Amino acid sequence: MPLPPTLLAAVPLSIWIYLLLARGQFWRVREDRLELKPLENWPRVTVIVPARNEAQTIFQAILSLAKQDYPGEFSIILVDDHSEDGTAALAEQAANESGASQRVNIHSAAPLAPGWTGKLWALNEAVSAARKKMPVFFWFSDADVVHAPDTLRRLVFRAVGDSLDLASLMVLLQAKTFSERLLIPPFLYFFLMLYPPRWIADPKASTAGAAGGCILLRRSAIDRIGGMAAIRGEVIDDCALARAVKKSGGKIWMGLTRTSVSLRSYGTFAEIRDLIARTAFTQLRYSFLLLMATLIGLFVTYLPAWIAFFTLDDPGWLLASTAISIMTATYGATVRFYGFPWLWALTLPFAAVFYGYATCVSAVRYWLGRGGQWKGRAQALRRN
Repeated sequence: MPLPPTLLAAVPLSIWIYLLLARGQFWRVREDRLELKPLENWPRVTVIVPARNEAQTIFQAILSLAKQDYPGEFSIILVDDHSEDGTAALAEQAANESGASQRVNIHSAAPLAPGWTGKLWALNEAVSAARKKMPVFFWFSDADVVHAPDTLRRLVFRAVGDSLDLASLMVLLQAKTFSERLLIPPFLYFFLMLYPPRWIADPKASTAGAAGGCILLRRSAIDRIGGMAAIRGEVIDDCALARAVKKSGGKIWMGLTRTSVSLRSYGTFAEIRDLIARTAFTQLRYSFLLLMATLIGLFVTYLPAWIAFFTLDDPGWLLASTAISIMTATYGATVRFYGFPWLWALTLPFAAVFYGYATCVSAVRYWLGRGGQWKGRAQALRRN
């Protein structure tokens, strides 16, 4: 017996009702606007910036860190991970021009140890080097991110006030070119769908996530999980770190900001494809079955409602219209966060197809032994 045509609309509608009502309200995209107040004692912080061939952005990144208006003591360690483009020299120039040369230390990373991913090895090197200063917090900041002067103060104030072991901010990604406008807001939308901030902050929920470009982490939390070595081989290092901290009993939190901005641009569809492909198959635990389930899920969630909208009469058309309305409204909050018109939310199905394609590319690269490509390194090697 053939399936009723209304199922073409009823199934995606049920999915979107679930996403709207039972997925931690992930779609409520709000910038963190915590009201700052003085603290009696501002704890010591060590800022760590892992960098590999970041000549285009490192000067501005170090400049923004050196100009933090943090009332307490803080120092900066730039870990040069075997750069070949003068990254370290540009970082030193930024430190000198900002008048913060005494605050900034350039550390050359040792050769990458077996079993480690590059970024985690660089972070581990800096954490070890900074221990003698006994910082209360480490602030991990990417080498392509510039921060507002009050960013560190805000992170520490929240961490101290809420007794957090890990606090992270999802920085604003560039969305200027057509490819970025079409595909970068969905990057945020899909990430929040996977890791709803409410669930991240809930100690009773198993969900743990973080945004690797800006993470404040207690030194005691690192010690409790067994150091950075506990996650040394993780490709999705930020979420792995959050998971380890939460599993050890720590409190974690993730928010969004427009005042910390990534300078890295993705001017072409190929560059965004590579951004997604670097970790997509890792997110699926390198499972062919999960890959197939994900592709089917993307199709069922984003496409049938539109097909039904143009092909069915009532009641199927009404169900499809409702599903499309929910889809567009939930994504619309992300679109508005980026300052785009509401109508841009109608492009979400196109983005979903592209993300499915990039996930397939991620799987193929993994099977060919080229998974997790970043800065010339394949970090997700195929398991025998």
